[in-house]
Amino acid sequence: MKHTIGKLMAACVFAAGGLGAAQAQDLKVGMILPLSGPFASTGQQMVNGARLYLKEHGDTVAGRRIVLIDKDDTGVSPSISKRQAQTLLIQDKAEILAGFGLTPGAFSVAPLATEAKVPMVVLNAATSSITEKSPYIVRTSMTLPQVAAPMASWAAANGIRKVYVAVADYGPGHDAAAQFKKTFAQAGGEVVGEVHTPLTSPDFAPFLQKIKDAKPDAIFLFVPNGEQGVAFAKSYKERALADAGIRLLATGDVVTEDVLEAMGDNALGMITSFHYSQAHASPENKAFVEAYARAYPGTRPNMVAVAAYDGMRLIREALEKTQGDAGGDAFMAAVKGMKWTSPRGPVEIDPRTRDIVQNVYIRKVERVDGVLQNVEFATVEAVKDPGKM
Repeated sequence: MKHTIGKLMAACVFAAGGLGAAQAQDLKVGMILPLSGPFASTGQQMVNGARLYLKEHGDTVAGRRIVLIDKDDTGVSPSISKRQAQTLLIQDKAEILAGFGLTPGAFSVAPLATEAKVPMVVLNAATSSITEKSPYIVRTSMTLPQVAAPMASWAAANGIRKVYVAVADYGPGHDAAAQFKKTFAQAGGEVVGEVHTPLTSPDFAPFLQKIKDAKPDAIFLFVPNGEQGVAFAKSYKERALADAGIRLLATGDVVTEDVLEAMGDNALGMITSFHYSQAHASPENKAFVEAYARAYPGTRPNMVAVAAYDGMRLIREALEKTQGDAGGDAFMAAVKGMKWTSPRGPVEIDPRTRDIVQNVYIRKVERVDGVLQNVEFATVEAVKDPGKM
């Protein structure tokens, strides 16, 4: 007989009735993460950020101890993401799901969150429509339109008239391209070409030669954070596009702090738009960066670590409001409109879309005291996802 997730969860809850009171108080958060494969660094940043928040602020709220359970989905296999979510809900009796490094995994799990009425906290996956896939999804990371639009506006305002768009061929890439083109055209700019690169193991050299031949003023780039940005920056340098007067503009995924040193001087001068930089000047970020360095020596925090750190804050504060009730309806009512000051700056959960509202910064890669940093030089305040306005 085929059982729904909801029925199986109900059976598990009934069977758990004989557990001791102390054990029953644990609130399990199932973390679905890319802990192996090409996006493993993203998963590790999530683990680091989430655990750092609980270490600093305590893992007990409303009499319940928050227990994180990590499951590896390898990043690019939605069937594995779905299977891990089923395991977490049915066997581990997780009451909240969190993580989701890439969009396909988030899409695959959304129907389970709806059926089980379980909160799903997205800590990275950035396709705009994710929160529309279930009323029980809230996101603490970003959307690609949210960071692409400010980049297009800055480009048009700074003498860039012709741009070639290069994005990874999946949901966030499509979102980034669509929003950049829309905003850039509205500002009087022209997109002279567009290419979608493979999500795994792309060879950027032929794409870059095609772009060079088109002679744009700049490239607008989005690829997932990690090794792809390193490869693109290297090919950009080897093909001498900068020498040809073609500037490199990108969303901040390309130059995350955990890959900047691997990019080396190839990253210098790159202009990006993003919601977090390790170099962001605020007391909250200074404290966060110092705590991260103590907890994880030799590792630099990036935007995923901050999204996970904030995601645990959201979970903890929601549970304070609900007095420990993690049920989907109570939890979502608690998070809508929530505001706080993050290491990235002021943030808010839009009560209509359940997406995060945040500042977006225009940055330039520079060496600061010998370390490559994304140095902010302009701020666009309180940016919502423009695709949902």
